[in-house]
Amino acid sequence: MSNPKTQRTGLLATKLGMTRLFDDAGEHVPVTVLHLDNCQVVGVRSKDKHGYTALQLGIGKAKVKNVSKQMRGYYAQAKVEPKMKLAEFRVSEDALLEVGTELKADHFKAHQFVDVTSETIGKGFAGPMKRWNFGGLRASHGVSIRHRSHGSTGHRQDPGRVFKGKKMAGHLGVEQVTTLNLEVAAIDAEQGVIMIRGSVPGAEGATVRIRDSIKNKKPRVKKAPVVDEKKAKAAKPAAAKSEKAA
Repeated sequence: MSNPKTQRTGLLATKLGMTRLFDDAGEHVPVTVLHLDNCQVVGVRSKDKHGYTALQLGIGKAKVKNVSKQMRGYYAQAKVEPKMKLAEFRVSEDALLEVGTELKADHFKAHQFVDVTSETIGKGFAGPMKRWNFGGLRASHGVSIRHRSHGSTGHRQDPGRVFKGKKMAGHLGVEQVTTLNLEVAAIDAEQGVIMIRGSVPGAEGATVRIRDSIKNKKPRVKKAPVVDEKKAKAAKPAAAKSEKAA
């Protein structure tokens, strides 16, 4: 990005799973593999017409029989194949792209930082210990078959109810989560693959939104290892003696 104030679009990708890479030092790096399946600009939101500037991106290919008549007309007007998923990215006016533009994996660079948004894995109905990390009740002495319960909700006749938002047992997962400052470990533009260092929210096959990091704009720079001068000087005579002995 030439202009630091330019807010450019992100990308839509599909999570394939996790694997590992080996860096130059031979250390293994766990990475999440994200695949770009024909990511295209489907719509443009302008300030004059819509009141804000954004790009609507689509990914994948949907069967025509599963697309409504209204959306078929929308895709036909844009001259784009029906997409499986759509999402909008707010951009600045100088970062708008034409409808039909295809975005590749080299939209991002290796070792830059990105923010990733996706829907977490559903865990079903979960108790308070798993859902909210409660400690549970005592393992003995007076507790009967309620060791993992949340205990009293803490109210009497007044107010006579449980306040909304109380941490209790309930549905866990299937919520939108954004992870900030993840490093792009590697990119394969030919195969349309982006490898993100570490884990990314969502199950395999989930749609992931990737955008430039809002907090960390600079790429990761590896520092040179610190050399202890005393140990280095002591190692030189020892190495010379071993060479003479050989």
